[in-house]
Amino acid sequence: MSAVADAILGIDTLWGGDVMNPSGTGRFIADSWCSDEPLPRAYTHATASRLRETGGVTAKLPDLAAIDAYLAAVDVPGAIAAMAEEAKTGGRIRRAYLKGLVLCFETMWDLAMEMLGRGDKVPYERCVMASTGRKPEPSDPAAKRARVAELLAKAGYPTVSDVALLAAVDAWRRDRAVPKPSIPALGAAFIARYDALAVRHLLPYLPAALKAVPRANITFLPIKDAWFSGSMNYLGRARRPDGTPEYEATYEINASLEISVPEFEQLVSHEVVPGHVTTTAYCQNLYVRGKMGLEATVLTMNTRHAALSEGIANNAILIAHGVTEIDQLPDEDTQAGVLLALLQDDAKNQSSYLTWHEGLAQPEVAQVLRREYLCSPERADKLSGAWGRHPLLGRMYLPAYRAGTECVADLRRRFPPEVVLPALYGARGLVDVVTIGKVLGA
Repeated sequence: MSAVADAILGIDTLWGGDVMNPSGTGRFIADSWCSDEPLPRAYTHATASRLRETGGVTAKLPDLAAIDAYLAAVDVPGAIAAMAEEAKTGGRIRRAYLKGLVLCFETMWDLAMEMLGRGDKVPYERCVMASTGRKPEPSDPAAKRARVAELLAKAGYPTVSDVALLAAVDAWRRDRAVPKPSIPALGAAFIARYDALAVRHLLPYLPAALKAVPRANITFLPIKDAWFSGSMNYLGRARRPDGTPEYEATYEINASLEISVPEFEQLVSHEVVPGHVTTTAYCQNLYVRGKMGLEATVLTMNTRHAALSEGIANNAILIAHGVTEIDQLPDEDTQAGVLLALLQDDAKNQSSYLTWHEGLAQPEVAQVLRREYLCSPERADKLSGAWGRHPLLGRMYLPAYRAGTECVADLRRRFPPEVVLPALYGARGLVDVVTIGKVLGA
């Protein structure tokens, strides 16, 4: 257990993350710490705070003295090696999960060394294979674009050409734009709706012990000038008088985000219920009841678990409605919003591929994301820039969205809900985008 904690928080600290920061602007690789276990030496050592303050290896001017002092005090490669040894014991699924985690953390270590000029350039294929279990490949937006064009034409927006389609999407978004002052109220309304839908279409398939876990204990917070559209921050450290968790989270939403009401509906199902907040609360509950190890409470970015988590979240709106296909959703505006959201995640993969496999410049990538994936100008700029060109997120995390989404959608088509949903939500052990197939025999 200490090896898992030191490996995760050692890499997190090296990259400038702070798992105890309540804001997504301060977190990075380790996305939660809700176990009540003492923080490990990798976090508490005196050299760690200095490294976090200076931004780690991605700072504009990395503090090499701080980095070297930390690595002299905390043996990060040794912790990863110890986690690899731990992955040789225990249950079959946990062993496989930890082996995948080791692959990801070895890759993140080598990427850090590349950043410092102390190691070779890490091949792009290795990065994508580590975080998704799949080789890199470009996205194909054709089918989703065609369906968006059909839906918008029915709603009265001309879509007779590529130029007309982009203009139609922009007009459709403007006509349905979320008023920024109304985000908290609209968020609360959608949370209530999707929590009720989860009661109807998710809870009947889960073990009784999970049914009482709060699925959506979240507060929406506006945040200015963020490089992300929003950040779900699972805190999970508040306790009731009897010592049980409150399963609390926050969602920081970018104050400059351009989003329509249907896309915001998809966002709520993705980030809150039955998406990220729900799945993370279940992990915490399963840990508290001794059904999962510490790794369930230190959820990690740029990993195969993150890929599966994004896949569950992107399919959450379908899970909530009890359907497997977008065209089975009851409202065509909602269908269009989901398709545009998924096109944006296809764009994340495409940004990664064009940047790191094809070597395109940021303005060229932004044009592709805007023209072919129907992203707003704000999204195209961030996905091709701050996200796409990030040495870690661009190579490991952006491809994870599409990979996870396709994996979960495929499993939900192949297996009945009473089989696939308990596995996705942790009732058969902590799984990732690769090991979920082993659990289901896929």
